[in-house]
Amino acid sequence: MIVSTALSYIYNQLQNKKVDWNSISTYLSFQSILILILFSATNWILEIFKWQNLVSFFKKISFLESTKQSLGSLTASIFTPNRIGEYGAKMLYYPKENAKKIVFLNFISNSSQMAVTCFFGILGLIINSSKFDSLSLWISFKIKLLFLILIIVVAFVFLFFVRKHEVYGFSIEKLVSKIKQFPANIMQSNFQLSTMRYLVFSHQFYFLLVLFNCEIDYPTALSTIFIMYFLASLIPSIHFMDVAIKGGVAVYLFSKFGINEWKIIMITSFMWLFNLVIPVLIGSYFVLLFKSQQK
Repeated sequence: MIVSTALSYIYNQLQNKKVDWNSISTYLSFQSILILILFSATNWILEIFKWQNLVSFFKKISFLESTKQSLGSLTASIFTPNRIGEYGAKMLYYPKENAKKIVFLNFISNSSQMAVTCFFGILGLIINSSKFDSLSLWISFKIKLLFLILIIVVAFVFLFFVRKHEVYGFSIEKLVSKIKQFPANIMQSNFQLSTMRYLVFSHQFYFLLVLFNCEIDYPTALSTIFIMYFLASLIPSIHFMDVAIKGGVAVYLFSKFGINEWKIIMITSFMWLFNLVIPVLIGSYFVLLFKSQQK
């Protein structure tokens, strides 16, 4: 339903607009494609280093082994909501006695990336607030920001009251205790890599805005990109259809600055192609070679 709604929104935005498909080649040169590949490679290399760093908590693995696990689990989880299948996929690379550790490490990895997304998303909202040139828009923004803060506070209060409730042997209280015992140096490196990765794909999006001659200044563009990723991350979706979610959110946000909808759709499509489709194809190779360590 969410994906259908997002696709419908995009279609409604484009039904009376002509998408100039023939002009796309004028925006993307061979050199620009190489730069986009470099952005995507850096993005995934950082993710691979992040998983290698986390697993070092109990076992040393090579960069190649981390690559197999990261891209293989991505491929295996592509049709699961919010890539939840990644938890089970990575577990298969390790003996059963390490299953809980892998679930915990994967949670740390995803949570740190989400925390970074939320931080920059709220920062983007604050930066974008200066773009409002009328009192009514400013008041509207303040109300939305306060509402967001209220939701976060309510969520934390709810989690506090159910902290001892266990699901399959897990509880929030136990999780917090494990996080406190987790090595600080590994956690710090994890957040650093998550931040670097976020800035890489955010600037890849900005690079595409520049390639497609979108008339928008750097601070406005980057803050809007931050908001886009923040809002898109709050919507549960199947990762393979993530292009529809991000496309719908991006079209809505960037249209406020007079940027052509078809350009934003093409940009989100290229982001999807370079950062998801190609890694999934590479991961498919590792899935075919996969041998389970579960016994």
